[in-house]
Amino acid sequence: MKIVVIQGPNLNMLGHREQNIYGPMKLEEIHAQMQAVAKQNNIEIEFFQSNLEGEIVDRIQECLGEADGIIINPAAYSHTSIAIRDAISAVSMPVVEVHISNIYRREEFRQKSITAAVCTGLISGFGPFGYHLAMISMSQILGEITAIKAAQEAESKKA
Repeated sequence: MKIVVIQGPNLNMLGHREQNIYGPMKLEEIHAQMQAVAKQNNIEIEFFQSNLEGEIVDRIQECLGEADGIIINPAAYSHTSIAIRDAISAVSMPVVEVHISNIYRREEFRQKSITAAVCTGLISGFGPFGYHLAMISMSQILGEITAIKAAQEAESKKA
């Protein structure tokens, strides 16, 4: 089982920018915690961060046939990027969107995520712990998919 974690613009600045909103943890620390959870659960995990919309679209598309699921924090692109939304929709795999802050308690323009509408689920407002929740969610979703496929294969062998 492989999960790709895609981080959007300015997340490379975590620990430095607006600590009152995003907290003191750096992106590398969040990734280290996710790596530990992945290792405990026998999950392959890969991390990608870009400030560029096109690079994020490319990475999402590259996940097709390479990964089983995506955890994404599109950051500000959540509110503006139809291209990222379309890329998520096109890959037809489980995608969990994460936001460190509660976007519904922020400025009005941040309260709508156009990317979330094509994601399997949205986790918002739990700080860096949201990534842990996303790992649990993705593991559960992929486990259910595996169980369904196994049941279908067993049923087709009977027929």
